[in-house]
Amino acid sequence: MVELAAAYPHEAVSVKELSGLMLVSVKYLEQILAALKGAGLVKSVRGAGGGYTIARQPEDVHLSEVVLALEGSFSLVDCIDDPNSCPLHASCPTRDTWMELSNTMLSTLGGISMQDLVERKQLKCRTAALVYNI
Repeated sequence: MVELAAAYPHEAVSVKELSGLMLVSVKYLEQILAALKGAGLVKSVRGAGGGYTIARQPEDVHLSEVVLALEGSFSLVDCIDDPNSCPLHASCPTRDTWMELSNTMLSTLGGISMQDLVERKQLKCRTAALVYNI
C-alpha cells in the first residue's frame, strides 16, 4: 500500500514490480491485492502500464483499513467480538483490558494514513543515504 500510495496518482504499479520491491512472491502478493481490492482500497488498471493503484488519495486511506482488510478484527480475544463465545464474559476481570487494548490499536492505526507512511519512508531513505562507512 505504501508503494501504491507513493506512485499515486501518476502511475499504476505492476504486481511484478511490487513483488521485487517488497521481496514477496507474485502469487502471495496477488492474494493480498485481491483482499485489498475486495475492501475497495486498491484498483486494478488494465493494459500497457497497468497494475494496481491506491483507490483513494493516500491521506484518506488509513492503516487500520488495511489491517482490517487483511487480518480482520482487532480483537485479541474472541469474546470482544462475540461475548457469547465465553460464558464468563460478563464477570471476566480481564475482558475490559483486552477491549481497551483492541480499541487502542484501532485508534492508533486509524490515525496513520498511507501518506504518513510515504513520508516516513522518504525520510528513512534520505537518512539512510546519509550514512557513511569508513
